[in-house]
Formats: sequence, C-alpha cells, structure tokens
Amino acid sequence: MKGILFTLALLGLGLYAYSFYFLVTVLAISFLIFFHELGHFLAARTLGVKVNTFSIGFGEKIYTKNVSGTDYCLSAIPLGGYVQLKGQDDTDPKAKNYDADSYNVLSPIKRIYILFAGPFFNFILAFFIYILLGFIGVERLAPSVGHIAEGSAAASAGIAKNDKILAINGVKINEWDEISKNVKLEPSTILIDRNGSILSINLTPKIGETINIFNEKIQHPLIGIRSNGEVIKIYHTGFSSLKFAYDETLKASMLIFKSLEKLIIGDISPKEVSGILQITDITSKAAKIGISVLLTIMAFISANLGVFNLLPIPALDGGHILFNLYELIFRREVNERVLIMLTYCGWALLLGIMVLATFNDIMRLSGGL
Repeated sequence: MKGILFTLALLGLGLYAYSFYFLVTVLAISFLIFFHELGHFLAARTLGVKVNTFSIGFGEKIYTKNVSGTDYCLSAIPLGGYVQLKGQDDTDPKAKNYDADSYNVLSPIKRIYILFAGPFFNFILAFFIYILLGFIGVERLAPSVGHIAEGSAAASAGIAKNDKILAINGVKINEWDEISKNVKLEPSTILIDRNGSILSINLTPKIGETINIFNEKIQHPLIGIRSNGEVIKIYHTGFSSLKFAYDETLKASMLIFKSLEKLIIGDISPKEVSGILQITDITSKAAKIGISVLLTIMAFISANLGVFNLLPIPALDGGHILFNLYELIFRREVNERVLIMLTYCGWALLLGIMVLATFNDIMRLSGGL
C-alpha cells in the first residue's frame, strides 16, 4: 500500500509540474526498461531457462498475470524493472537451483549471453530510434554566422553576419557543430554563401579558449564566430540512415565512459551526477518541444542504460558477467562468501549513487546548484 501511495504522490507531483507530458515521460522510461528486460527474457527463454518474474517497476506489485509459469507484473515504483530467473536472484546471492530449467546449470558463456542481452537490446533500440530520427529529421543549428569576435580570424578575413558556411577545406558543412570539427590550426579555405553569392575566404584560425560539453575550459583552434540561432532539419534516409544511427549510438555510448573517466579523475564534480529526477525533467521538457527531441533523448538514455548496466559493479549485468568470466578462466565459481560480500557492496554503491544523484537533482531543480 505504501508503494501505491508513493506512486500516486509521484504522479500527482509530476502532473502538477509537467502536466500531460509527465505521463509521456513515464511511458517512455518504462518502455526503455521493458526493452532492456525483454532482452534478458528472450535470451533466457531461448536457452530453456524458466523466468519466474518479469516486472516493470520495483516494490509492491499492482498487477500480476501468470502466463506459462511466468509472473508478468506492474510494480508500484516506476523507476526500473527486473527479470528474475530460476536460480538467480540478486537480492539473495546464496539462492541457487540446479533443475534442468535453471540459470545455474548453464555454462558461463551461456549465462554471459543472457546477461549481455539486456544492454544489447538497449543499444539496438537506440540504433533503431536514431534510424527513425534520420527519416523524420533532426533539428540542428544551421551553419550561419550570428556574431564575429573582434580581432578574430573571421574578422580579419572579412566574414560577415548571416554568412552561411558551406565548406571548410573542401569538407561540406551541413550543420553548426561540423564547423569546430573541421577547424584546424592551419591556413584554411572557407566557402561561404553571402546573400546568394558564393565566396571563397582564406584565413588561419587562432588558438582560443572555449567550453566543452563537460563545462571545462579548453584550448581549441577558433575562427571567432557564433551561431545566429537559425535551426534547420537534417534528414538521413536510405543507407545514410544506418551510418547516422551507428555514429549517434556510438557517440551516446562513449559519452558515459568519458563522463565516468572525468568523474573518477576529478575533472567533473560529484555535484554533476544526475539521476531519475533530472532525467524526468529533461524528458518531460523534450516531450513538450516535439517528437524528434523526445526521441533523441530516449535514444540517448537507452544507449546510456546499456553502458551503465555493463559496468563491472556486482548487482549489475556487468558485475555478473565479470563473475562468469572468472569462472570461465579459472574453471571454478567465485567463492560464495566473496560473491555475497561483493554483491552487497555493489548494492551499497548503487544506493549511494542513487542518493547522491537524487540529492543533486533536488538541489539543481530547486536552484541550489
């Protein structure tokens, strides 16, 4: 009953803050979780492992339907989900079963196959969402100049406001972000469109200070221009949609690795860690803006769920994969006491991350960070 009351309170607050778009967010996040667990479920079933429970959400079960021995559940707290296999239970690492349809009788490779299937489905989902985005169009900043910095290479070369960058050193420029990727500290030829006239301008970028996505100040070759804010839609159809989807999925996946690296070495403050409240805030606002923005956020979250679940933390898929790799290499299971201790440490670490992220979210949303 407490879980249901919590959910009702959460829904009330969400609807008050974001109106209908909060329900869109709940459905979107629930679908991402469902798809992850579906990967585990299908992989387990293909190997003949019995699935005891397939739940969307945690805590008290609101609705349960048993089909072919599996309890399909909607649970009260919509902040995750789980598939509970016969012989495998993260809440009780000692619980094992050696029936023919149990997870425990499988070889380490087959167990890894089941464990990897969940994150893999997240990557596949992100890939297909990006394909869809390619066809419906993604909104990007146009490569149009809105401001020229005094004393910059652009000012010296005579680039003017509202000039449209067409190419840099022969590389076609379709959107604003492609400009910085192609600017190097060397003499460059910039092809521009100025009121319908095509001009070629030669300049040499200068080293300057800019801010990256991690809010760090970095030195980078700069032309000395800023966007005028014009937004365009870029389409990726046919085979180009596959390349676009692959590149975007890889980019989204690598971003969490880079973020974790910077967090560990101290380049990013723990205050930057975000959780479900921030995700809800961003996704609800994205839903309000439009379908393409919502799909972009969903694809990014899906890819990050895949990466996060592969981290070698006990209680996550990556931790279980690590234990099975140990068994595969050394031909013996991880010592039970060690397994239990590491599993509980993993739960404690995840709880700590969740508490930190939730605290940061509350402070950020209230204007405290």
